Amino acid sequence: MRFLITGGAGFIGSNAARRLRAEGHDVLVLDSFLRPASRFNRAWLERLHPEIRFVEADVRDSAALDRVLAEHFDAVLHLAGQVAVTTSILDPLTDWEINALGTFRLLEALRKRHGGAPDRAPLLIYASTNKVYGHLSMGEVLRDGRWDFRDLPQGVSELEPLSFESPYGCSKGAADQYVVDYHRSFGLPTVALRQSCIYGPRQFGEEDQGWVAWFALAAVFGLPITFYGDGLQVRDLLWVDDLVGLYLAAAAAPGKVAGRAYNVGGGPAFRLSLKELMVLLEKKLGRKIPVGSAPTRLGDQPVFYCNVDRAAQDLGWRPRVPPSEGVDRLLAWILESRDEIGRFLARKGLSIATG
Repeated sequence: MRFLITGGAGFIGSNAARRLRAEGHDVLVLDSFLRPASRFNRAWLERLHPEIRFVEADVRDSAALDRVLAEHFDAVLHLAGQVAVTTSILDPLTDWEINALGTFRLLEALRKRHGGAPDRAPLLIYASTNKVYGHLSMGEVLRDGRWDFRDLPQGVSELEPLSFESPYGCSKGAADQYVVDYHRSFGLPTVALRQSCIYGPRQFGEEDQGWVAWFALAAVFGLPITFYGDGLQVRDLLWVDDLVGLYLAAAAAPGKVAGRAYNVGGGPAFRLSLKELMVLLEKKLGRKIPVGSAPTRLGDQPVFYCNVDRAAQDLGWRPRVPPSEGVDRLLAWILESRDEIGRFLARKGLSIATG
């Protein structure tokens, strides 16, 4: 198959490009390379798979999208985006332009090219977010030393009403709904995957996004770690290669997924609180890790974990890698990539421990 990956030099995109190419698929990466880590990920991909092609362009650039989509693709993984709630609050206009307008322009480029024969269009797989649900309506309780849903033992299903909060939630939520509607209105094959807490190698974590990788990286390099809130917030962790497996399953069955949305995370079995992750890191690193505290940030849900039954029913997909194993793999990548990560952190102006 032939894949276009927007944001293909990002964390998820670079992992997807690596696996797709390793399995023999043709891959074209479109990326603006605005984020510092994208240059590191591109160099890594070029060493592994020099056959992967790269186009430096922005998803907000309609002309660039038209040029790229003149080629035939079987699927488009739309992973390009502004990824942090905190950044969206500081600069809501850019957040909207990248997430909402960029997605709209990609949809329009596909509609212009394939509107007359939507059955021949590539499947658009959109990386949406659990933030489309905002602060959930069923309430939360403290249970077993962490936040939990009062009455949702299997987690949040796709039947939960949408509630966009924060500029990031609004921009991603608007894009999510456009993606679903372009199947309904124009017949284009599209699917929205509402992703929850993806982690893994090539994730140059930062404090405002990618908390699992950030905590692991900061613990290894001696950087300060802060809990925003009580540290009892819960997320379901999904290993990145499990997510890529879902991308492949969706691409192989466009007729099943077109026009649908799926909640995608580790599910109730693979959830951790912030404090529980810290205990896990301390056990694996063999030392105490100091942690600071600060008030809860806007848009931060006390608890979120997915009900993944729809993806299981439609595509036979379930998450496979439990957090304990995934954190081991993540730490192994960090330790193997100390020099590369150190250069990245230095570019960010962060002073790291060298011992």
